[in-house]
Amino acid sequence: MSRKKRMAVDSNRVDTEWPGRWNHIRKFLERTGPFAHPDFEPNPDMLNFLLETCKVLVIGAGGLGCEVLKDLALSGFRQIDVIDMDTIDVSNLNRQFLFRPKDVGKSKAEVTAKFVNSRVPGCNVTPHFKKIQDFDSSFYRQFHLIICGLDSIVARRWLNGMLLSLVNYDEDGELDQSSIIPMIDGGTEGFKGSARVILPGLTACVECTLELYPPQVVFPMCTIAHTPRLPEHCIEYVKVLLWRQEHPFGENVAIDGDDPVHIQWIHEKAMDRAKQFNIQGVTYRLTQGVVKHIIPAVASTNAVIAAACVTEVFKIATSCSLPLNNYMVFNDTDGLYTYTFEAEKKDDCIACSQVPQTVPFNEDATLQDLVNYLQENASMQMKAPGITAMIDGKSKTLYMQAVESIEKRTKVNLPKKLKELGLVEGQEVIIADPTTPSSIILNLHFNQTTNMEV
Repeated sequence: MSRKKRMAVDSNRVDTEWPGRWNHIRKFLERTGPFAHPDFEPNPDMLNFLLETCKVLVIGAGGLGCEVLKDLALSGFRQIDVIDMDTIDVSNLNRQFLFRPKDVGKSKAEVTAKFVNSRVPGCNVTPHFKKIQDFDSSFYRQFHLIICGLDSIVARRWLNGMLLSLVNYDEDGELDQSSIIPMIDGGTEGFKGSARVILPGLTACVECTLELYPPQVVFPMCTIAHTPRLPEHCIEYVKVLLWRQEHPFGENVAIDGDDPVHIQWIHEKAMDRAKQFNIQGVTYRLTQGVVKHIIPAVASTNAVIAAACVTEVFKIATSCSLPLNNYMVFNDTDGLYTYTFEAEKKDDCIACSQVPQTVPFNEDATLQDLVNYLQENASMQMKAPGITAMIDGKSKTLYMQAVESIEKRTKVNLPKKLKELGLVEGQEVIIADPTTPSSIILNLHFNQTTNMEV
């Protein structure tokens, strides 16, 4: 029987194996070697764990995610779930190779799952056309490993917080390592990329190394509102100011960067503003890029970083080799360069240290100063912090930015001094933010001589 016919027959069988299919995998799992983990014991049953039991969650089905899914399926992983909230755009087709022109407008998660399942016999990819925030802890707890191909720092931080919330500690505060779900995170930007291994609670988490991520480009409000010079300024004006003034799709409707109707409205309004100031270059594609903070991608970089991430998944799942410790950077702008280093766990990390962080302010500090610190400090970088505190025995919302109706009611507190609002020395304030699924507790310390530097 020809190989083509054999594949067609196998695709209709529940157990789609043929002689020699996993020989390359067996070489790693059924014999030891100089790079094997000290605890590794060659075992033919390890392949069955990989094929039938090990559950892997892939987050993101874009340029990096497509490569990751392909590599996982060809490496023997079969029980795979993929989450992605995006739909396929024409611009994706040049580098996200699992998509075809007929797929434009469809769910990325659903198309990738269907493609891989049909192309790799025996693979079982389950798609989820949702946001990561739509799932609770019980969903994430079912996976052995999680691999990320995200283009959002906010999403990375949220997932980091979720996995940390699943970690258990005993009565003595000792970490239960059996509760750890490893996260392998990949990221690319043009010809640069990185891969890292995070063992929540044990190694440096995303928050521990937040300073390593490039700061988000923020245009001065005065420039946006009064003296725009770039097409991006016009788009930001519509996104930041005009949207909230005109409420084009309802008073409490937030901008959805994946909704073409929203993007088109912003594009048209940005074009009108650009004409007022004789600015050229406002296009639909640029509008979507500014709204979604899209970073340019290169297919070859995605392939390299995806391969590095899946290799780490394979090593952790099988113990056949020591995993990356714990951060690898890649650059092929001029030649080929890689570098590996160990990112260290921060003792005062707001996410994984289990210790409330003390924040010093001078006695005249206002609530606006606290908000600025939460948003601009390199170790915080929050997006829309909401601040509550126990004052006179009652929980009081001091400021809530994420909900417009509450923001209107609480923004009057911003210019008030912290002490004027009833906050005292050693006060615990509870911070909620889209970057984390759980609240963060900060202790306020008032210092008469020290101004808090952002």
